[in-house]
Amino acid sequence: MADRLACRERHRVQDTEEAEACQSCGSTSLTEDWAGYVIIAHPEESEIAVEMEVTDAGKYALKVR
Repeated sequence: MADRLACRERHRVQDTEEAEACQSCGSTSLTEDWAGYVIIAHPEESEIAVEMEVTDAGKYALKVR
C-alpha cells in the first residue's frame, strides 16, 4: 500500500497526502514499509487494541519495519 504511511511509534496508518506527521502522536517517523492492516472502532472493547496498546479508534498496521 504505497499510498499510505504508518507511524513507526504508534503503527497508525494514514494517507500520504495527510502524512507530514502521525495524527495520533505527532511523530514524523513514518514509513511505507509495513504489513497487515486492522481497523479498530471501539478500542475500549477490543482485545486486539489492548494487545497493540491502542487507545484511539483508527486504522493501524500490524507490523512496521
